[in-house]
Amino acid sequence: MKKRQICILGSTGSIGTQALDVIAQHSDRYEAYCLTANNNIEKLAEQARKFNPACVVIANEALYDNLVSLLADQPGIKVYAGKEALAQVVEADPIDIVLASMVGFAGLVPTIHAIKARKKIALANKETLVVAGELMLNLVQQNHVDLLPVDSEHSAIFQSLVGEEQNEVDKILLTCSGGPFRLFSHEQLAKVTAADALKHPTWDMGAKITIDSATLMNKGFEVMEAKWLFGVPADHIEVLIHPQSIVHSGVQFKDGAVKAQLGVPDMRLPIQYAFSYPERLPLNGDFLDLFKAQQLEFFKPDMEKFPCLALAYDAIRQGGNMPCILNAANEVANAAFRRGECSFLGIAEIISKTMTKTTFDAIPDLDIYLQTDSEARAIATEILRNK
Repeated sequence: MKKRQICILGSTGSIGTQALDVIAQHSDRYEAYCLTANNNIEKLAEQARKFNPACVVIANEALYDNLVSLLADQPGIKVYAGKEALAQVVEADPIDIVLASMVGFAGLVPTIHAIKARKKIALANKETLVVAGELMLNLVQQNHVDLLPVDSEHSAIFQSLVGEEQNEVDKILLTCSGGPFRLFSHEQLAKVTAADALKHPTWDMGAKITIDSATLMNKGFEVMEAKWLFGVPADHIEVLIHPQSIVHSGVQFKDGAVKAQLGVPDMRLPIQYAFSYPERLPLNGDFLDLFKAQQLEFFKPDMEKFPCLALAYDAIRQGGNMPCILNAANEVANAAFRRGECSFLGIAEIISKTMTKTTFDAIPDLDIYLQTDSEARAIATEILRNK
């Protein structure tokens, strides 16, 4: 069997490191062809030594010389730097699968290049669909590309839909742990810190997405992602708070039947399934024991206490470039909160104000998305500065 060559956009992050574990477990099937990172050259060099890819890319061009020095004794590994290199490397002929796991808006252009190069896309960067869902899906269809979700929830929905192609979906059931502040009062939320928010009760994720999970913005993004991936209107996507994180999401059909995917909170499973679909491969790790699970609880989300989810639904209803505005403002506010420059409740305030002040475009193209992202970030930064 010819080994499938995988390019990991964002190999030093949580998804990227777990994807490399999947590759290591199935080294007879997969090889890392290219690894990329934004700033973490030490970890990127360490991964390159272990997996011996054909090339590595560091997005921050200022770190190129340092990375070259770290890999000086690895002459077989080519080193590149910059945004252009990220966009070009995904087009390399040997690559079979591109795992899009870069964080935020930065993943959009490289993923578009990978689609146009007709690579299989394992999508972990939800912001690409949040920002430009219609554009992305049109490109996928035009280029006859397989786009497989890696988010645990969307993988669960996808798995629940396998074999159901002829059956109409009544609604999607999108689960959510509720984050660390599910039971907090408004007064308590006003005092939480980034350190508090980064203590997710069930999942081990990167810092940005962990904060998004605490605000429930991540779930708003996932509603948008589900809308585009599965062609279901947002008002037929129901968010359920499920603290145990065992039911990863599901589908209710027209006859009332519900199919869902259950498992332990381990991102390696959806990563591996995206690589191997339609085949299921063995995976080392803990398996779900329903006797130990004891109970499965489900609650409605409180959108007054967590307004970021409500803002996401507002952006979906407005359409156009509004989800792009929402995403840009959230990236600014999320980072500010992690730096201690913004309160937890202030995140939603910054996003809401940015949505009202940024230029709206009902029919955006890629250039408009790029302009919108820059404008919204500038506005959000100014709002933050004047708080």
